[in-house]
Amino acid sequence: MSVSSPLVSYPMVEKLVESEKILVADDDSELIRYIQSVLEGKGYCVITAKDGKEAYKLLQSGQTFSAAIFDVAMPHIGGRELVDYMKNERRLMKIPVIIMTAEINFRYPSDSISRGAVAFLPKPFTDVQLTTMLSMFVKPAGHTKHNKEKV
Repeated sequence: MSVSSPLVSYPMVEKLVESEKILVADDDSELIRYIQSVLEGKGYCVITAKDGKEAYKLLQSGQTFSAAIFDVAMPHIGGRELVDYMKNERRLMKIPVIIMTAEINFRYPSDSISRGAVAFLPKPFTDVQLTTMLSMFVKPAGHTKHNKEKV
């Protein structure tokens, strides 16, 4: 007598990697909504701050960010000052920071980079410019080769 065990198939179980968390700070609420919409559409998790003080508190909160995008001029604390703070904190010093501004000052790009920012994004910018620049430093979860595991 032959006993055969039923064929058991296990569905592919997917373990999704948590989305890359991006901190975005700007005092322009419309721009914040635009950036959040564009980046979330590309698979990023976006945490927003309405000014530099709020961004500073988020940086101190212990959350882990994959990158940050700051406006140069914001109430309380500017983007370049946030970069200064981050570069002096061991937990934050390796987070890539993109500085953006609509100000026409030829010193801002070089000053931002010399303080530790990885890139400078002049406003206005397109969604392609934004996502291309960010993807140079961090990939959204949907684009990593380790985002699915077969079990």
